[in-house]
Amino acid sequence: MTDPETLSVTIVDGYVDEPAHFGVPPYISTYPRYAAGALVDAGVPRDQITYHTIDRLRDQPDYWRDVDEADLMIYLGGMTVPGKYVGGTPAEPDEVRKLAWTATGTSLMGGPVKFGVGDENAGATETERQDLDFDFVAKGDVEAAVHDLVDSGLEGFNNRMRDLDEVSRWAQQGAFIVEQHPNHPAHLICELETSRGCAYRCSFCTEPLYGNPEFRPPPTVVGEVDALSDYGVKHFRIGRQADILAYGGDGEAPNPDAVRQLYSGIREVAPDLETLHLDNMNPITIVNWPEKSREGIRIIAEHNTPGDTAAFGLESADPVVQEENNLNVTAEECFEAVRIVNEAAGWRPGEDPADAPTFGDGAPRRLPKLLPGINLLHGLKGEREETYERNRAFLQRVYDEGYMLRRINIRQVMAFDGTDMSDTGAEIAHDHKQLFKRYKKRVREEIDNPMLERVAPPGTVLPDVHLEYHQDGTTFGRQLGTYPLLVGVPGERELGRTIDVAVVDHGYRSVTGVPYPLDLNAASMNELTAIPGIGDSTAGDIVVNRPYESIADADLGTAFDLSQFVTTRSLESAD
Repeated sequence: MTDPETLSVTIVDGYVDEPAHFGVPPYISTYPRYAAGALVDAGVPRDQITYHTIDRLRDQPDYWRDVDEADLMIYLGGMTVPGKYVGGTPAEPDEVRKLAWTATGTSLMGGPVKFGVGDENAGATETERQDLDFDFVAKGDVEAAVHDLVDSGLEGFNNRMRDLDEVSRWAQQGAFIVEQHPNHPAHLICELETSRGCAYRCSFCTEPLYGNPEFRPPPTVVGEVDALSDYGVKHFRIGRQADILAYGGDGEAPNPDAVRQLYSGIREVAPDLETLHLDNMNPITIVNWPEKSREGIRIIAEHNTPGDTAAFGLESADPVVQEENNLNVTAEECFEAVRIVNEAAGWRPGEDPADAPTFGDGAPRRLPKLLPGINLLHGLKGEREETYERNRAFLQRVYDEGYMLRRINIRQVMAFDGTDMSDTGAEIAHDHKQLFKRYKKRVREEIDNPMLERVAPPGTVLPDVHLEYHQDGTTFGRQLGTYPLLVGVPGERELGRTIDVAVVDHGYRSVTGVPYPLDLNAASMNELTAIPGIGDSTAGDIVVNRPYESIADADLGTAFDLSQFVTTRSLESAD
């Protein structure tokens, strides 16, 4: 028997992306935190637990010695929905195998990787279950496997699911591990689990493989936030659930009282939090229980931070696809849910919530509190050419009738064993590849661009944009939160800083911004010409005639209200 007090353990985070769980930086998923808590609960000292992300191992090869020398190496990862990522790159299968080959101690693999592995992390792919040369694969909950493996002296474990008492205990005991994340403390957002499992059985989705919904009581989630706050975390997303409105109920009907306990409790223990967002909300819940849903949505908008997104799994507006894939909401029902969220939560800080949804010249220049996002999935059974037009028409209707969507997520199916799509695989997605590309381009041009301008019109202020990378003379960054806007700022600025930005222009899924407020006495030509109404000639005049005592002193003669973007610092501090 191996004594837990003597164990050295290395946890490697290869990142996860599930229908109701996200863990690609700047996010940290629940898996490494729960696994660390399970280790401590089994008797492993905290100072003998090491945590690395896969990106850290790529960037700093010396850390591979921690994989090599650990008595127990735990790999956590798995992508069951495809995506594109800025903050980190999920581990590919060959990298995971290298971890197993490098580890000289016992190796354990777990997380959604148990559902299957493809040749790459991408849509239109088929997967199969593999052990990738690990000693053990957790086919139940990896945190339960971690606890039981250590408890057995590294001899083995029975695949099982953890219970509510265990997860509540491990969530708090493992909070310390966030201090070892490369993004800690300023640029890290913790994914919070309120429940897992789903009452519905869509053909493609892995979430029902966790069973029917099981909810963590509000005090246990609040206690986890309290513990994470003690370790410097200020950004949170309630993302690990199929439907936030159903939290604390029977898995289908809303329970506004439980939502209120959850959100007010989080605000009480973390009064200085900087981000509080969510992810999934089921539109069929809103349609079936509209008044209780409105109440729950209002509670969320009262406590959250601006720019929040409720992801709606419409998946397809085609009734044929809906029928063949057991999708639970029609296009008409989803439209009704979009309307209700816009009306209940589409207000902006500084205005009366009763005025929602608001946009245009009279709206405050901040992002709305909470808007729906639409998920559309292609390659499903029954898909035909008409499917693409029905999806596009649904999105066009939302725009034409004056509502807002925070984002439109268009992707192709991944087929996993245990789901109904496993028989069909990726065949339909492959056959429709070119059709998919043309349709996606059209949606981006005709709907995404004008919708983004409605949601974040010129002058909208985005506080605390974290600058992440340079490209073609532009610095790109994002706020922390659910589906944050990608912001391009003219010039190459110091990375890793946060700045406030005012939006000046719009792409399909990103915006251009300038530092807010922009000082006329110090702004570059690129920054000045990015502002609406200022061309090269006017920008040149501004630079030549500096400094200015006030904006009015510049006498720019533009029709646009420049006070939304610029200021003038005191002449003593001007360049």
